[in-house]
Amino acid sequence: MTLSPLAIAIIIIVVVVLIGGGLIWSRRRRSSALHDRFGSEYERTVKAVGSTSKAEAVLAEREKRVEEFSLQPLPPAQREGFVGEWRQVQAQFVDDPQQALGRADVLLGEVMAARGYPVSDFEQRAADLSVDHAEVVENYRAAHDIALKHKRGEASTEDLRQAMIHYRALFDDLVNEPEHMHHRPSRSAEPARH
Repeated sequence: MTLSPLAIAIIIIVVVVLIGGGLIWSRRRRSSALHDRFGSEYERTVKAVGSTSKAEAVLAEREKRVEEFSLQPLPPAQREGFVGEWRQVQAQFVDDPQQALGRADVLLGEVMAARGYPVSDFEQRAADLSVDHAEVVENYRAAHDIALKHKRGEASTEDLRQAMIHYRALFDDLVNEPEHMHHRPSRSAEPARH
């Protein structure tokens, strides 16, 4: 049986439509998954880079970068040590809010390092945190903005209190993460497969 040119054209059109539909469906599914994972960070990134496709590429790159980290939950003794330090920072806030805010920022950096996040500039730390802690990374950004405002002499005690609340949200998320969550060796630490 020989197909007519019209039948061949129809088959080609159907195949192209199916492939196009599959690509569109796959792209929408990927967009939805990224939006669900990153939440408000997804919208912030779209706004920052100017397009959805560019933002999704940035977020996918973040995921790839963080996959390379050797993120670990805190051992119980270290966790308790950090919780004790946080309590001291909170107590210090009553007498010296400015100093307490600085200590809170340093303590968060120590917790991040202990968990396996590399020490880097603020924007890179926030981007890295957004992969597994998207729901609180906005708190981290807000606290950092207040800390910068404080350095310029523009933050009130109420602003500093809000920054401490924001820092606390991230601190709680980092130290209270269950051991079964995100316990993964870095790819570079995995044995070679033959």
